[in-house]
Amino acid sequence: MIIATQKWLSSTFEMKDMGEAEYILGVKIHRDRSKKLLSLSQETYIKRIIERFCMHNANPVDTPMDKCCVLNRELCPEIEEEKKRMAKIPYASAVGSLMYAMMCTQPDLCFAVGMVSRYQSNPGPNHWVAVKRILRYLKGISDLALCYHGESLRLVG
Repeated sequence: MIIATQKWLSSTFEMKDMGEAEYILGVKIHRDRSKKLLSLSQETYIKRIIERFCMHNANPVDTPMDKCCVLNRELCPEIEEEKKRMAKIPYASAVGSLMYAMMCTQPDLCFAVGMVSRYQSNPGPNHWVAVKRILRYLKGISDLALCYHGESLRLVG
């Protein structure tokens, strides 16, 4: 099936076979066919976003969200001066970067990123603190990979 599709694509489009992919859109792919193992990692991407949002000197944390963290609309700025100050912070860009990591290799970020993404139109300082905590969490786990094993559907980790 794959070979037939490849032949059809080659006859329709100009292309060349470069072998198995090792890196696609910031995701490193590692295969071990003998163990039926596939792992996906975004270590380079995560390090890049840590640098981009100036979190390289921040201490890593064990969880993406503090258990005492409460995010709600009451924390959104109402005064125009506060809104202007928050507009200078790359909140939406950081949340978008976190969403990409979450969708590709970091499903453990789903709840935390879902919470901070609700406030992209009018984030407050506490919302930004929550985003920075997620970045600190990512900094601590940047070397981990999402692994798929061909023999068992048991969740490990």
